[in-house]
Amino acid sequence: ARSFADIGDIVRGRDLFRGNDEEIKQRQQLDKKLKEIFKKIYEGLKNGSNGKEAQKHYEDDTKNYYQLREDWWDANRETVWKAITCKADENDRYSANIEHDRTGVSHGRCGHEDDNVPTNLDYVPQFLRWFEEWAED
Repeated sequence: ARSFADIGDIVRGRDLFRGNDEEIKQRQQLDKKLKEIFKKIYEGLKNGSNGKEAQKHYEDDTKNYYQLREDWWDANRETVWKAITCKADENDRYSANIEHDRTGVSHGRCGHEDDNVPTNLDYVPQFLRWFEEWAED
């Protein structure tokens, strides 16, 4: 689930991890590519049937496309989750579920057996996820 949340941070342009010089260079390339992708998505929305609404909704967001990235992640997070989990072996356990102050581990394939992503960690700020992860070690 942490990897899923990290992907969400990267897509939305919120990833705090910087890494070494090589990782910084790779991140810059990735950020550039994501901006190109979201620019194409924006152009498609702008020129679509609801183009005026899209232009108004994203009018202050045409450099980094942060709002569009957030909206895209919200609309596609379940599909990303299913893509990550479909190759999981039958007995793999990969998601910490936090319910009633208890943490358990779930397993299953192709998005779990639920219709929804069984975690909300992608909406927890990254630095708080890091604190939790470091506390486990």
